[in-house]
Amino acid sequence: MRYLNLKTAAVAFLSALFFAGSVSALTLTGLDVLERDGFKLLAGKRVGLITNHTSVDQNGLNAVDVFHKAGNFKLAAIFSPEHGFRGTEEGGVYIASSTDPVTGVPVFSLYGKGKQRPSPGMLKDLDILVFDIQDIGARFYTYLTTMGYAMEEAAKAKLPFMVLDRPNPIGGLVEGPVLDQGVSAFTAYFPVPARHGFTPGEMALFHKDDLGLPLDLTIIKLEGWTRDLFFDQTGVVWTNPSPNIRNVDAETLYPGLGCFEATNVSVGRGTSNPFLWFGAPWMKAGKIAKKLNKAGLAGVKFSVKRLTPDKDVYEGKLCEGVAVEVTDRPAVRALDIFTHAAYWLNKYNGKDFVMKPEEIRKMTGTGDLYDLLRSGARPAAVIAAFEKNNAQFKKTAEKYLLYK
Repeated sequence: MRYLNLKTAAVAFLSALFFAGSVSALTLTGLDVLERDGFKLLAGKRVGLITNHTSVDQNGLNAVDVFHKAGNFKLAAIFSPEHGFRGTEEGGVYIASSTDPVTGVPVFSLYGKGKQRPSPGMLKDLDILVFDIQDIGARFYTYLTTMGYAMEEAAKAKLPFMVLDRPNPIGGLVEGPVLDQGVSAFTAYFPVPARHGFTPGEMALFHKDDLGLPLDLTIIKLEGWTRDLFFDQTGVVWTNPSPNIRNVDAETLYPGLGCFEATNVSVGRGTSNPFLWFGAPWMKAGKIAKKLNKAGLAGVKFSVKRLTPDKDVYEGKLCEGVAVEVTDRPAVRALDIFTHAAYWLNKYNGKDFVMKPEEIRKMTGTGDLYDLLRSGARPAAVIAAFEKNNAQFKKTAEKYLLYK
């Protein structure tokens, strides 16, 4: 059986106590609720489970083992997303299908070369498809795209679909531009803001409605979760959702700092500070940190920090960079940080700083941000443009919200 390392779980729990003063809630995930209720909704069924290492119950037991030992239904297939079933692969690395050595159940990769959807052959012997993966709240994080693709294929196969809901680890706040019409990629799929504010279950409801999917959809709701909670206030066991997302502060900053991956700036992959730092050998980090601190960006402080990544961009090269310290999570607006930083990089390092137009459009959701920044528009004007863009989404989203 695959238990989350107990030392890791204890450290995560104690970290929550020290950061928040106390854990604000004991949240039961959809998996916990389904398990508590004896898996009645799955009784007698052949089940396909879309999952990875993040799907653990309140005892630290992986969903595959929980399902396998349940006894009143059959776990017939496992489907894994980007980063693999165990979450150890770097982003963008294709994953092969395999067999789970513990249960003997086939594991179908939904992140293979040209294979990001379950095929009819994978689904033909199933009675229901279940999704249980911990997301991090950013549109360009791919786990929910995997869910969306699977929902569409389940609808075609007339196969019921169930989401075991999990918290949005950075709460219910919304920020950033809504994805432009005409943009569609694995990292740019749902017409939602960069920080969407949805749980997986809420995104599933939105996606079904948005596409008009003829899908029998069931959401097993969270218990004890509210939209103001960050992950380490829930009591849910932490596990890194992917190799370079290692804490809630990184998740909070990811919807903004993640956009640097559409540039030639390192986000700290291959260092001890991924997504808490950005840098490059040519960066005038002192000037940029000073400007960012003067900008009055809420909930964060900036300082100069030199790092040498051991992989990815600028591998083995000493980089001048800016470390981002989160001081007030609910106040943080990560897209604002990226917008201000990109503006000053353009000013101070214009000859070296490169934004890739198509990639920026996919990450931010709009070509306007690239065009405005390149034209020299001030950060306030850029931010105002995309906040206006997401105002209608906030109204539309209300009908899909399952939690206060």
